[in-house]
Amino acid sequence: MTQTFDIAVIGATGTVGETIVQLLEEREFPVGQLHLLASIESAGSSVPYKGKNVRVREVADFDFKRARLAFFAGGDAATRSFAGRAHEAGCAVIDLSGSLPLNESPRVVPEINADLLAGLPKPVRVSCPSPAATAVALVLKPLLALLQLNRVNVTACLAVSTQGRAAIAELARQTTELLNVRPLEPQFFDRQVAFNLLAQVGKVDEQGHALLEKRLVSELRQLLELPDLKVSATCVQAPVFFGDSFSVALDTSASVDLAAVNAALEAADGLEWVESDDYPTAVGDAVGQDEVYIGRVRGGIDDPTAVNLWIASDNVRKGAALNAVQLAELLIKHYL
Repeated sequence: MTQTFDIAVIGATGTVGETIVQLLEEREFPVGQLHLLASIESAGSSVPYKGKNVRVREVADFDFKRARLAFFAGGDAATRSFAGRAHEAGCAVIDLSGSLPLNESPRVVPEINADLLAGLPKPVRVSCPSPAATAVALVLKPLLALLQLNRVNVTACLAVSTQGRAAIAELARQTTELLNVRPLEPQFFDRQVAFNLLAQVGKVDEQGHALLEKRLVSELRQLLELPDLKVSATCVQAPVFFGDSFSVALDTSASVDLAAVNAALEAADGLEWVESDDYPTAVGDAVGQDEVYIGRVRGGIDDPTAVNLWIASDNVRKGAALNAVQLAELLIKHYL
C-alpha cells in the first residue's frame, strides 16, 4: 500500500491555497487526511477536492500534530502566528509568505537548489521564493555557466492577484465602472488601476523601495548563490488578473554568444523558449501552464556584453503553488 501523508493547507480559500489543493489532486499527491484551514472570516466555506467539497476550518483551533506537512499560503500574519506552532508540533512547514528568516527557512526552487533540502534539520522548514524571484531565477540559473553577471536589472509587471482576492475584485469592479461610464472611486488601490500602470506595488520604505522589490533582490542572490550580485528591481502594478511579465537586462563581463544563450534556455527544465520571430505573453501563453516562458532574447544595441530578454509566468500556479507542491513531493520522497 502506498504511504499517505496528512496535509494541512493554511489560506485554503485564497487563490494560491486553492491552486495548491488543485495541484495535489492533479499530481496524485498521496494525501491521507486533507485539512483545509483559514482565518475565522473564511472558516465554514468549502473547497473542491476529488469530487467533494472539503470544509474549511479555523486555523487558530487546529492541532498541528494531526498533520505531517503544512503549506502556509495565508500571508505574513498567518505564517508569523502559526508556523512556529506547527514546527513545535513536529509538522514540516512549506511557507509561501517570505516572512520566515532565510537562515531558518531557505528559499528553494526544485529546478535550481533542491540539494539544500538534504541539510535541513527536522521538522523541515523551507520557503518558496516570491513568484517574481522564482521566474527570474529559473531563467538566469542556466546562464551562469555561460555568463559572468555584473548586474541584473528587472522590471516586473505584476498581476493584481499578487495582492490577493481583494485586488482581483477591485480590478474587476473598476473595469466594470469605466466600461459603463460610471464615476470611479478607488477602494483597494489608491488610484485607478484598470487600463493603467501603477509605478509601485505596495508601500515603499524611506528609500523608496517596496517590500516586493527588496524581497526579489535578496531571493535572487540566494537562489543564484551570488550574494554580491548587483540587482536593480522595479515592481509595476499591471492591470492584469493573473500572470506576471518581466523585462530583464543583464550586464556581463564579456561578449555574449547569443546562440549559446538560446540553446541553454531551450534545454533548461521548467522553461519554454520562444523563437526569435515570436514572443510570449502572460495571458496568451503562461497562465495555467507549468513552465516559465522566455522570448525576445537579444544583445545590446551597441553593447556586445549586454543581454535583454522577456519573461512571462503564471504567478499563482507556476510561481507559487506548483513550486510548493514540488517541494512537498521531494520532502515526502526523501526527507519526511
